[in-house]
Amino acid sequence: MKTVRLFFITIIALSCGTVTKAQDVYLSIPENNIINRIEYTSAPKTVMYTNRNNWDYVFLGLSPIEPTFTSVSGSNFIHTSSASLPNSVLLWQLESIGGRIPNRGFFGYLPDFQQFETFPVVWFGPPSSALAGGFSPGNINFTFKIPAAQFASNTFSAGNYSMSISQNYNFTPKTFNTIISVPAFVKWLTSSSTKYIEISSLNDYRITGTRVLGNLGNTDIANSVNFNVWAKAASNLQFTSSKGVSGTKSISAIKLGSGGAPLTTKALSTSFQNFSSAALPVVAGNRYSFTPELSISAEDFKTNLFEAGTYTFELNLNARSTDNTINSMQNIAVQLKVLPRSEIAIPASAQNVNFNFNTAAQYADGQSQIIPKQIILSNNENFELYVKSDDNYFKKGGLQSDISSSILQIGVDGNSNIPLSQTPQKILTNATPVLDRELDVKYTIPPVGAQSLLGKEKTTYSINIYYSFTAI
Repeated sequence: MKTVRLFFITIIALSCGTVTKAQDVYLSIPENNIINRIEYTSAPKTVMYTNRNNWDYVFLGLSPIEPTFTSVSGSNFIHTSSASLPNSVLLWQLESIGGRIPNRGFFGYLPDFQQFETFPVVWFGPPSSALAGGFSPGNINFTFKIPAAQFASNTFSAGNYSMSISQNYNFTPKTFNTIISVPAFVKWLTSSSTKYIEISSLNDYRITGTRVLGNLGNTDIANSVNFNVWAKAASNLQFTSSKGVSGTKSISAIKLGSGGAPLTTKALSTSFQNFSSAALPVVAGNRYSFTPELSISAEDFKTNLFEAGTYTFELNLNARSTDNTINSMQNIAVQLKVLPRSEIAIPASAQNVNFNFNTAAQYADGQSQIIPKQIILSNNENFELYVKSDDNYFKKGGLQSDISSSILQIGVDGNSNIPLSQTPQKILTNATPVLDRELDVKYTIPPVGAQSLLGKEKTTYSINIYYSFTAI
């Protein structure tokens, strides 16, 4: 007799939903939220997992045990460098269990956003009775946020801030770390891209000591790492005179600083230099503010920036992390305009020139006088100096006489003497820009002119003399 063996194959199919394994909660904060102080709100984060479907109750299911979080590492989030953020920086709220909010009937409730504490904080209020309903098994998700005010009032240094949290249910895991991750960045926020400086007075060149040409406006740099400010000029100083003639001058005459910390004042060059007096740290609000300024010594100012025209250069600024891995550039086009200016000054003690004819020799030989330093002139363009009289004749008692102005000849600095007339006469030719040049002026009445005075009424004759510039 044959034995018949029957084989039964049972296929058991298990249908499982997607489950995310609970692990440390990692919150990566975008630099834009930190820089612009915008509230950060996370996508739902899986914090725990459960395969159960109801809360724990005592006293015959009429008194629920509330689920809580407790910080077991202190009241601050601790940075890897021992820096910290207060617990108030991060808020959280339950988002779902098993894909939905647990039942809140019969006095169940969902707390608003709150912060971690070193004592238990309830994150959901279960219904008063186990019969009122529980929740679906699955991931336990929370939403996290950092309010905008926290970015403005705290210092967020690059790296990870961590807080260890425990929970009182038999959810998985029993403890986890909440980690706030801050990216490393250095970025210019505000700084003018142009700077215009105008010099409109010759008195500016008479000031002794260092002259501040102008500040470059308030500068804000957002940073989560320490950094230095590097700077250079893209080229030497480019110069175009008021007459359209181009040239260059050494950029080293211009200095960059900030009138004290945080920048050290030093001469610019066409190579990058570190201008920071010390590494600039991360401060509350993650914005470092200062005001760069340009300056020049009094001597360099007169030597390099006196001639009328336009001086330009591009200032290249680089905010660079101390480890040189991050940098942020800012360029400023600097234009310094020196307006054409000229002055002629005659000291009060030298405003009158007197010729007295009392002897025969004075009529026969004529007379000559040199007035030392009678004219002090300044002109920031190439120029010529002219002289003229207010009339072609001397005056007697305010009335025109018959004594010609041409009997008086005028010369400066050894140049030829020019007969005085009402028509401007050139007495200094092709002079270069100068500040406070002192001229000795020679006044001469030659013998022929002196002899023409014989027989004239014995009285005082006068004439006004004017000196003027013509730019060339």
